[in-house]
Amino acid sequence: MAWKQWAASKRLKPGDGRELQRFRWWQLPLRSVFWLRLPGAGGHARVHAIDVRHWARLGNSRVRAHLFLDGRHVAESKLPAVFPVDGGVIEVAMSNYGIKRCHYRPLGGQPRQLTPDPASAEGRRARFGARHPGLSQAIGIGSVLLLVIGVGLNLLQLAEPVFRIPPVAQRVGTFESPIHLPIWLNLALGCGAVLASMERALRLRYSSLLDAAGH
Repeated sequence: MAWKQWAASKRLKPGDGRELQRFRWWQLPLRSVFWLRLPGAGGHARVHAIDVRHWARLGNSRVRAHLFLDGRHVAESKLPAVFPVDGGVIEVAMSNYGIKRCHYRPLGGQPRQLTPDPASAEGRRARFGARHPGLSQAIGIGSVLLLVIGVGLNLLQLAEPVFRIPPVAQRVGTFESPIHLPIWLNLALGCGAVLASMERALRLRYSSLLDAAGH
């Protein structure tokens, strides 16, 4: 067993059998639900649901993912989570801006993303993308551009003080950033980068370079 899988198994706890609660509109910012239908014994499909309550962060608690099978709670785990299911595992991970991974990985095939609940923020974003593909693509490109700009500005701002360190300056010389933005514009770009990462999280798009470094 790989180390990551072993660590994930230690975080796994049995469920209590409670029913899965219906998604409410007021839970949009703080809850994610995803669905997966897999064939079961006798040709009967079994429905898996992943329920993640983001609001645990508000109480400084570690976020947990909950696995429901046919509407009943069967397991829970701190994130990142790996839930064994029929024919493979469900992997769940979260960034600072939302869900970054919720995929079914079969034992002998390619992983695929679970289907977001239509009432959730991820489900609404997916529906918007299906109804307005051109506008959705433009928003996605805009999100990437905002993050690229954020990464570039961060690198320039970090480079200048680093090159002022005496040993570094003696070896390679000093560096002065060609861009000096006013505080209000830096704040605006920072807010734009946060919104861009939130938008990408709704589509389960995550890059450690862009989404983690662009803020």
